[in-house]
Amino acid sequence: MNRTGLGRRLAAEAVGTAALVAVVVGSGVQADRLSGDGGVELLANSLATVLGLGVLIALFGPVSGAHFNPVVTAAAWWHGRASAETIGYVGAQVAGAIGGAVLANAMFGLPPVTWSGHERFAAHLWLAEAVATAGLILLVTGLARADRGRLAAPAVAAYIGAAYWFTSSTGFANPAVTIGRAFTDTYAGIAPGSVAPFVAAQMVGGFIGIGLAAILFPRAAAGDRPAEDGVSALISKGNA
Repeated sequence: MNRTGLGRRLAAEAVGTAALVAVVVGSGVQADRLSGDGGVELLANSLATVLGLGVLIALFGPVSGAHFNPVVTAAAWWHGRASAETIGYVGAQVAGAIGGAVLANAMFGLPPVTWSGHERFAAHLWLAEAVATAGLILLVTGLARADRGRLAAPAVAAYIGAAYWFTSSTGFANPAVTIGRAFTDTYAGIAPGSVAPFVAAQMVGGFIGIGLAAILFPRAAAGDRPAEDGVSALISKGNA
């Protein structure tokens, strides 16, 4: 069990999610300003996200589990986490995501809050978000149940990097990050009116991922708990 104080865990979730959104938004702005080519912009944005996310999971995993994502936190709750901690995690993640977008705007000389005009409102995008999120939850749960939690940082980062390319939505797969990206009218932004269906699709995908993990990675014995050093470790095998 993670014995780090709740306050420190919430701070880690807020700071980590803020840093993640700052990486996503900031690298998108930089790529857009330097390139102007859509393919190059996506490549730069995805590469920066892979590197940043991997580092952040490695850094904050021992403190909070490095969820940075309400769907990952919901999956952990499903497997036995306290509801009060879940609410705190989600609040910290959303606040951090908004703060990260504001910070990225400020770093590039933009107004702190610039509502995105990038409409992402289509059924195929929602399907893509459900698929991306289901895969993410299957990954982190499968790693935990296979006692491979220490691979969380490179595996999750690599998966999100791949999702940028194999999904039409560029694989947000994260309600907090989706909300944060509404606060920036830049390359990585999403219009506020497009946020709700994205979040709904992500939640549906999360439950699909939980179901797939239950089928593909049956619960292990209570004593076979992995070390808590990454996002997958907080989806405890013993509490499955």
